[in-house]
Amino acid sequence: MVSPISLDALQTLDAIDRRKSFAAAADELFRVPSAVSYTINKLEEDLGVELFDRTRRKAELTPIGRLVLEQGRQILKASEELTALVSQAKDGWEVELRICIDSVLTCEPVYDLIESFQRIQPKTEIRLSEEVLGGSWDALCDDRCDLVIGAEGVSPMPGFSIHSLGEVEFKFAVAVDHPLTELATPLPSSAIQDYPIVIVADSSQHSPARSMGLLDGRSRIVVPTIKHKIEAQCKGLGVGYLPYHRITDALEEGRLALLTLETPRPPEEISVAWRRGNSGKGLKWFVERLQQMTLDPKRGLQSADN
Repeated sequence: MVSPISLDALQTLDAIDRRKSFAAAADELFRVPSAVSYTINKLEEDLGVELFDRTRRKAELTPIGRLVLEQGRQILKASEELTALVSQAKDGWEVELRICIDSVLTCEPVYDLIESFQRIQPKTEIRLSEEVLGGSWDALCDDRCDLVIGAEGVSPMPGFSIHSLGEVEFKFAVAVDHPLTELATPLPSSAIQDYPIVIVADSSQHSPARSMGLLDGRSRIVVPTIKHKIEAQCKGLGVGYLPYHRITDALEEGRLALLTLETPRPPEEISVAWRRGNSGKGLKWFVERLQQMTLDPKRGLQSADN
């Protein structure tokens, strides 16, 4: 069934209501009054209802007419937004840009980028997600995101452009009142056998999963993100390695203490990655600015001029 309610009819109805007369609406729409009257009469005839109360001197909507107008204005707004999105896509700007942030990083530097981006392209919807370890690469390979920030290690498959941000340093940390702080360092691996290890579970959906923080502890506490791992270790629930730049505040506030193990964990390179051939202007904008940033071991992701 083809609806008799056209965009033109809704625009005419809207103009009459705002201008309070058919003649004024005709002026706004650059039409003769008879054309406006015909549009409304035809709509009323097709719907089988009266939209205007013609016993009044001014153009006043009937209750049904008000219902049609209120719902119709939502359709008009959606039509305008769709037109803007088409124009946006034609100019090369994405309707939606999906950015995945690896759990090893905080979101604050990305929020700053988004704020700057919105000033020049507010119509592009930014969709943020968080993944852990191989989950970041998995999201990119599975087309669940357009850009990964903080992907660890190397790409599991070809077809991606990669820019290194630097290396994350990992430090073995425990709560300040943890019994391990009473032992001499460097600690042998056997020293942590009696304490739970807090590990972060890999969020991969299709790639082989791995976990962060695996040590030779007898029991494990598995958490979903680095943030949860930090909180658990601050509470003394377990021990493990943590990204140094994520725990500087906890160290200064006396909630965590660093200990040295006989076998330290090597740093991990992290990168920005995106699919080759993606020519969206929004993606290009973010990549160019991320290429000017670097990972400070103590402060995290920083602009080059900081």
